[in-house]
Amino acid sequence: VTVLQTLVIALGAGLGIWGAINLLEGYGNDNPGAKSQGMKQLMAGGGVALIGTTLVPLLSGLFG
Repeated sequence: VTVLQTLVIALGAGLGIWGAINLLEGYGNDNPGAKSQGMKQLMAGGGVALIGTTLVPLLSGLFG
């Protein structure tokens, strides 16, 4: 379960970092489309990481 939790958190962190890069790139180029996509990716990455920290341990209790 800890491996699954680590993988989900790492996936969320990667998505969040990618979103932050797109967001900063959008601000640098004054591109509203890139800013919007970057913000969505950043929030999605945070959501995936939150699921990894809260939901995965609950699933281990359900199946354990």
